[in-house]
Amino acid sequence: MTAMQKSNTPLFLGIDLGTSQTAIMSSEGGKALIRSVVGYPKDVIGVRLLKKTLVVGDEALEKRSYLNLHFPLEDGVLKETGDREIKAAKELIEYAIAQVNPDDRGRLCGIIGVPARASVTNKAQLLKIADEMLDLSMVVSEPFMVAYGLNCLTNTIIIDIGAGTIDLCAMKGTVPSQEDQITLLKAGNHVDEVLAAEIAESYPEVQMTTLLAKKIKEQHGYVGESRESVMVNLRAGGRPVTCDLSREVRVACESILPDILENVEQLITSFDPEYQEDALKNIILAGGGGQIMGLRQALLSHLQGHGEVNVIRVEDPDFAGAAGALKLATELPPEYWTQVGDVIGS
Repeated sequence: MTAMQKSNTPLFLGIDLGTSQTAIMSSEGGKALIRSVVGYPKDVIGVRLLKKTLVVGDEALEKRSYLNLHFPLEDGVLKETGDREIKAAKELIEYAIAQVNPDDRGRLCGIIGVPARASVTNKAQLLKIADEMLDLSMVVSEPFMVAYGLNCLTNTIIIDIGAGTIDLCAMKGTVPSQEDQITLLKAGNHVDEVLAAEIAESYPEVQMTTLLAKKIKEQHGYVGESRESVMVNLRAGGRPVTCDLSREVRVACESILPDILENVEQLITSFDPEYQEDALKNIILAGGGGQIMGLRQALLSHLQGHGEVNVIRVEDPDFAGAAGALKLATELPPEYWTQVGDVIGS
């Protein structure tokens, strides 16, 4: 299709670029959720089995025995370790965009979410990559995207728990400043590492990886008291074994709890005193980690001395960030994008 044949109507994209998974939504109704991993064949056998030179997402994990896996995002931002990581990041973003069928559109305008306190250098690198695929692109903080999508723009605290970072944001009726946002680097991946180590210590004969620990966390993760034991089928010496991982799962999940509680309290005090009561009633848990059982109750218990507290979870943690980015992209005229975030393109 030639440029003259393409539609003159822009296609707007909302992209939540995450360490573990990337979500994308388009103004035409397209949406996709992709594991943030790119795989390349280790040798010629891998090329023959794969019948291509790279694969993205779940397929890369499924075929990892004959692939070199690259996770281009670390702590929620682009790795800066070499050309291969930058190439993998580009291919991940390109693959994500392709999932929403933009071929018949003329102008592509996308808003991309990044951790609240991402560096200037990292934002610039991401925009440079995006500029090769999008006509206009902007990066904004992920918790701000969630807040915008929910229309929670004032007297609200967002807690966005991802794999690479936990991002907290105080919404005060304006675009949040650096002082209104906090990024914690002990997040979902940290929980996976702690869980894998705890299991290895308790059951040294069991074969354990961080990928397997991640699956266990996603299925059984909890903090506080659990109503039932966490019984998991694993492998030891090539044979199946059933292990009680109740203590290990709780220890791992609670490893991120103190930092969350401390920083929520810090953000509460950042509101003017007359607004703190309202902010306590509008605490929102987002991201995959926000679904951990018992987390909501832990926040309620910890903050009960501050007054009436209300904590809710977003209905769709996988797409809440991308939906907010898309809403912002479609509602804000592109000429005003520079007032909200870093922009490249025209």
